Amino acid sequence: MNHFPEAWGRPRNDVYGPYDHSYLQTSVPKTHTQSPAVTGTSVVGVKFNGGVVLATDNLASYGSLARFTDVKRLRVFNESAVIGFSGDVSDMQYIDRLLNSIDIRENYSGNGNTLNAKNLHTYLSKVLYKRRSEFNPLWNHILVAGFDGDGKPFLSSADLLGTTFSAPHLATGFGAHLAVPILRRLFPEDEVPIENITKEQAVDALKQCMKVLFYRDARSLDKYSIAVITKDGVDLKQDEKLEGQSWAFAESIKGYGTQTV
Repeated sequence: MNHFPEAWGRPRNDVYGPYDHSYLQTSVPKTHTQSPAVTGTSVVGVKFNGGVVLATDNLASYGSLARFTDVKRLRVFNESAVIGFSGDVSDMQYIDRLLNSIDIRENYSGNGNTLNAKNLHTYLSKVLYKRRSEFNPLWNHILVAGFDGDGKPFLSSADLLGTTFSAPHLATGFGAHLAVPILRRLFPEDEVPIENITKEQAVDALKQCMKVLFYRDARSLDKYSIAVITKDGVDLKQDEKLEGQSWAFAESIKGYGTQTV
Protein backbone atom coordinates (compact mmCIF):
# COMPACT_ATOMS: atom_id res chain seq x y z
CA MET A 1 0.00 0.00 0.00
CA ASN A 2 1.11 3.58 -0.64
CA HIS A 3 2.02 5.32 2.61
CA PHE A 4 1.33 8.86 1.42
CA PRO A 5 -1.80 10.22 3.18
CA GLU A 6 -3.52 11.27 -0.06
CA ALA A 7 -3.41 7.67 -1.26
CA TRP A 8 -4.29 5.81 1.94
CA GLY A 9 -6.48 2.82 1.25
CA ARG A 10 -5.59 2.64 -2.46
CA PRO A 11 -3.52 -0.11 -4.11
CA ARG A 12 -0.09 0.90 -5.37
CA ASN A 13 -0.12 2.22 -8.95
CA ASP A 14 3.20 0.57 -9.83
CA VAL A 15 1.79 -2.84 -8.89
CA TYR A 16 -1.91 -2.71 -9.79
CA GLY A 17 -1.96 0.05 -12.40
CA PRO A 18 -3.35 3.61 -12.15
CA TYR A 19 -6.43 4.18 -10.02
CA ASP A 20 -9.65 4.36 -12.06
CA HIS A 21 -11.68 7.45 -11.11
CA SER A 22 -14.32 7.00 -13.78
CA TYR A 23 -16.84 5.44 -11.40
CA LEU A 24 -16.89 8.71 -9.41
CA GLN A 25 -18.13 10.70 -12.41
CA THR A 26 -21.85 11.28 -12.22
CA SER A 27 -24.44 13.60 -13.72
CA VAL A 28 -26.72 13.80 -10.67
CA PRO A 29 -26.87 17.02 -8.62
CA LYS A 30 -24.63 17.45 -5.60
CA THR A 31 -26.32 16.53 -2.33
CA HIS A 32 -24.05 18.07 0.30
CA THR A 33 -26.99 19.69 2.12
CA GLN A 34 -28.62 16.28 2.59
CA SER A 35 -25.76 14.98 4.73
CA PRO A 36 -25.89 16.87 8.04
CA ALA A 37 -22.39 17.35 9.49
CA VAL A 38 -22.84 19.20 12.79
CA THR A 39 -26.04 18.31 14.60
CA GLY A 40 -27.87 18.98 17.85
CA THR A 41 -29.95 16.43 19.71
CA SER A 42 -33.18 16.55 21.70
CA VAL A 43 -35.51 19.46 22.46
CA VAL A 44 -38.08 18.81 25.20
CA GLY A 45 -41.18 20.87 25.98
CA VAL A 46 -44.17 20.70 28.32
CA LYS A 47 -47.22 22.90 28.91
CA PHE A 48 -48.27 24.05 32.36
CA ASN A 49 -50.96 26.26 33.83
CA GLY A 50 -50.06 29.65 32.38
CA GLY A 51 -47.30 28.85 29.93
CA VAL A 52 -44.80 26.44 28.40
CA VAL A 53 -41.30 25.26 29.35
CA LEU A 54 -38.72 24.33 26.72
CA ALA A 55 -35.25 22.84 27.27
CA THR A 56 -32.31 21.59 25.22
CA ASP A 57 -28.64 20.90 25.84
CA ASN A 58 -25.86 23.10 24.44
CA LEU A 59 -23.96 20.45 22.47
CA ALA A 60 -23.42 20.34 18.72
CA SER A 61 -21.85 17.06 17.63
CA TYR A 62 -19.62 16.50 14.60
CA GLY A 63 -20.73 12.95 13.92
CA SER A 64 -19.98 11.15 17.18
CA LEU A 65 -17.51 13.82 18.33
CA ALA A 66 -18.74 16.25 21.00
CA ARG A 67 -17.26 19.13 19.01
CA PHE A 68 -19.04 22.34 20.10
CA THR A 69 -20.17 22.56 23.73
CA ASP A 70 -21.66 26.07 23.74
CA VAL A 71 -24.23 26.07 20.94
CA LYS A 72 -27.52 27.66 22.02
CA ARG A 73 -30.45 25.95 20.30
CA LEU A 74 -33.31 27.95 21.82
CA ARG A 75 -34.27 31.08 19.89
CA VAL A 76 -36.54 33.78 21.43
CA PHE A 77 -38.88 35.50 19.00
CA ASN A 78 -40.43 38.86 19.86
CA GLU A 79 -40.29 38.14 23.62
CA SER A 80 -43.41 35.99 23.27
CA ALA A 81 -42.36 32.71 21.65
CA VAL A 82 -39.39 30.32 21.72
CA ILE A 83 -38.20 28.00 18.96
CA GLY A 84 -36.12 24.95 19.88
CA PHE A 85 -33.99 23.34 17.18
CA SER A 86 -32.62 19.84 16.79
CA GLY A 87 -30.83 18.52 13.74
CA ASP A 88 -28.38 20.28 11.42
CA VAL A 89 -26.82 23.40 12.96
CA SER A 90 -26.17 25.16 9.64
CA ASP A 91 -29.84 24.78 8.67
CA MET A 92 -30.73 26.07 12.14
CA GLN A 93 -28.66 29.18 11.42
CA TYR A 94 -30.47 29.63 8.10
CA ILE A 95 -33.87 29.47 9.81
CA ASP A 96 -32.58 31.88 12.46
CA ARG A 97 -31.79 34.41 9.72
CA LEU A 98 -35.33 33.99 8.38
CA LEU A 99 -36.68 34.68 11.85
CA ASN A 100 -34.48 37.76 12.17
CA SER A 101 -35.85 39.17 8.92
CA ILE A 102 -39.44 38.50 10.02
CA ASP A 103 -38.75 40.10 13.40
CA ILE A 104 -37.39 43.25 11.77
CA ARG A 105 -40.34 43.43 9.36
CA GLU A 106 -42.82 42.99 12.22
CA ASN A 107 -41.18 45.74 14.29
CA TYR A 108 -41.31 48.18 11.36
CA SER A 109 -44.81 47.32 10.21
CA GLY A 110 -46.52 49.62 12.72
CA ASN A 111 -49.91 47.91 12.34
CA GLY A 112 -50.00 46.81 15.96
CA ASN A 113 -50.34 43.13 15.08
CA THR A 114 -47.64 40.72 16.20
CA LEU A 115 -47.05 37.09 15.32
CA ASN A 116 -47.92 34.68 18.11
CA ALA A 117 -46.41 31.23 18.53
CA LYS A 118 -49.15 29.56 16.50
CA ASN A 119 -48.59 31.95 13.55
CA LEU A 120 -44.86 31.35 13.78
CA HIS A 121 -45.29 27.58 13.80
CA THR A 122 -47.52 27.74 10.72
CA TYR A 123 -44.94 29.83 8.86
CA LEU A 124 -42.01 27.54 9.76
CA SER A 125 -43.94 24.39 8.85
CA LYS A 126 -44.65 25.88 5.40
CA VAL A 127 -40.98 26.76 4.96
CA LEU A 128 -39.95 23.21 5.88
CA TYR A 129 -42.57 21.72 3.56
CA LYS A 130 -41.50 23.97 0.66
CA ARG A 131 -37.87 22.92 1.02
CA ARG A 132 -38.89 19.28 1.27
CA SER A 133 -40.95 19.63 -1.93
CA GLU A 134 -37.84 20.98 -3.68
CA PHE A 135 -35.92 17.85 -2.56
CA ASN A 136 -33.58 20.11 -0.58
CA PRO A 137 -34.94 19.79 2.98
CA LEU A 138 -33.88 21.78 6.00
CA TRP A 139 -32.58 18.96 8.19
CA ASN A 140 -34.26 20.09 11.40
CA HIS A 141 -36.97 19.07 13.81
CA ILE A 142 -38.27 22.09 15.71
CA LEU A 143 -40.55 22.82 18.66
CA VAL A 144 -42.41 26.13 18.86
CA ALA A 145 -43.67 27.22 22.28
CA GLY A 146 -45.71 30.23 23.39
CA PHE A 147 -49.36 31.24 23.12
CA ASP A 148 -52.00 31.02 20.43
CA GLY A 149 -54.42 33.74 19.34
CA ASP A 150 -56.75 32.98 22.26
CA GLY A 151 -54.00 33.36 24.84
CA LYS A 152 -53.76 29.63 25.57
CA PRO A 153 -50.40 27.85 25.98
CA PHE A 154 -49.19 26.53 22.63
CA LEU A 155 -46.67 23.78 21.93
CA SER A 156 -46.22 22.16 18.53
CA SER A 157 -43.55 20.52 16.40
CA ALA A 158 -42.56 20.50 12.73
CA ASP A 159 -40.01 18.21 11.08
CA LEU A 160 -37.97 18.27 7.90
CA LEU A 161 -40.95 16.93 5.91
CA GLY A 162 -43.22 19.72 7.11
CA THR A 163 -45.21 17.31 9.27
CA THR A 164 -46.74 19.02 12.31
CA PHE A 165 -47.92 17.66 15.65
CA SER A 166 -49.26 19.20 18.86
CA ALA A 167 -49.45 17.74 22.36
CA PRO A 168 -49.19 18.83 26.03
CA HIS A 169 -45.61 17.50 26.07
CA LEU A 170 -43.31 16.95 23.11
CA ALA A 171 -39.71 16.07 22.39
CA THR A 172 -37.46 15.63 19.37
CA GLY A 173 -34.56 13.25 18.72
CA PHE A 174 -33.82 10.68 21.41
CA GLY A 175 -36.08 12.69 23.71
CA ALA A 176 -39.08 11.28 21.85
CA HIS A 177 -38.08 7.83 23.16
CA LEU A 178 -36.60 8.74 26.56
CA ALA A 179 -38.16 12.01 27.76
CA VAL A 180 -41.76 11.71 26.56
CA PRO A 181 -42.41 8.49 28.57
CA ILE A 182 -41.17 10.31 31.69
CA LEU A 183 -43.51 13.24 31.04
CA ARG A 184 -46.42 10.91 30.31
CA ARG A 185 -45.80 9.15 33.61
CA LEU A 186 -45.58 12.41 35.56
CA PHE A 187 -48.45 14.15 33.76
CA PRO A 188 -50.85 11.58 32.26
CA GLU A 189 -53.22 13.51 30.00
CA ASP A 190 -56.37 11.71 31.17
CA GLU A 191 -55.55 12.25 34.87
CA VAL A 192 -53.55 15.49 35.13
CA PRO A 193 -54.93 18.33 32.96
CA ILE A 194 -52.68 21.26 32.10
CA GLU A 195 -54.57 23.44 34.59
CA ASN A 196 -53.23 21.28 37.44
CA ILE A 197 -49.55 21.48 36.39
CA THR A 198 -47.59 24.26 38.04
CA LYS A 199 -44.56 26.01 36.59
CA GLU A 200 -42.31 24.48 39.26
CA GLN A 201 -43.53 20.97 38.45
CA ALA A 202 -42.93 21.50 34.72
CA VAL A 203 -39.40 22.87 35.27
CA ASP A 204 -38.49 20.03 37.63
CA ALA A 205 -39.82 17.47 35.11
CA LEU A 206 -37.69 18.91 32.31
CA LYS A 207 -34.60 18.91 34.53
CA GLN A 208 -35.23 15.23 35.22
CA CYS A 209 -35.57 14.61 31.47
CA MET A 210 -32.31 16.43 30.73
CA LYS A 211 -30.55 14.31 33.34
CA VAL A 212 -31.83 11.06 31.82
CA LEU A 213 -30.87 12.23 28.33
CA PHE A 214 -27.36 13.10 29.53
CA TYR A 215 -26.91 9.57 30.87
CA ARG A 216 -28.58 7.73 27.97
CA ASP A 217 -27.99 9.83 24.84
CA ALA A 218 -24.37 9.76 23.66
CA ARG A 219 -24.93 13.05 21.79
CA SER A 220 -26.09 14.95 24.88
CA LEU A 221 -24.35 17.20 27.42
CA ASP A 222 -24.79 18.17 31.07
CA LYS A 223 -24.95 21.89 30.19
CA TYR A 224 -28.34 22.98 28.92
CA SER A 225 -30.66 25.90 28.16
CA ILE A 226 -34.18 26.24 29.53
CA ALA A 227 -36.87 28.79 28.69
CA VAL A 228 -40.07 29.48 30.62
CA ILE A 229 -42.72 31.26 28.51
CA THR A 230 -45.52 33.02 30.38
CA LYS A 231 -47.79 36.01 29.77
CA ASP A 232 -45.11 38.15 31.43
CA GLY A 233 -42.51 37.23 28.78
CA VAL A 234 -39.70 34.73 28.31
CA ASP A 235 -37.30 33.74 31.08
CA LEU A 236 -34.35 32.16 29.25
CA LYS A 237 -31.37 30.62 31.04
CA GLN A 238 -28.67 29.37 28.67
CA ASP A 239 -25.86 28.08 30.88
CA GLU A 240 -27.58 25.77 33.33
CA LYS A 241 -25.73 22.76 34.72
CA LEU A 242 -27.25 19.47 35.80
CA GLU A 243 -27.23 19.13 39.59
CA GLY A 244 -26.11 15.99 41.33
CA GLN A 245 -25.08 14.17 38.18
CA SER A 246 -22.20 11.77 38.60
CA TRP A 247 -20.87 8.66 36.94
CA ALA A 248 -19.71 7.27 40.30
CA PHE A 249 -22.51 4.69 40.21
CA ALA A 250 -20.74 3.00 37.27
CA GLU A 251 -18.18 1.51 39.66
CA SER A 252 -20.86 -0.63 41.24
CA ILE A 253 -22.09 -2.11 37.95
CA LYS A 254 -21.07 -5.76 37.56
CA GLY A 255 -20.75 -7.82 34.41
CA TYR A 256 -18.39 -5.86 32.17
CA GLY A 257 -14.60 -6.12 31.94
CA THR A 258 -12.21 -7.53 34.49
CA GLN A 259 -13.82 -7.53 37.93
CA THR A 260 -12.79 -8.68 41.38
CA VAL A 261 -15.70 -9.46 43.62
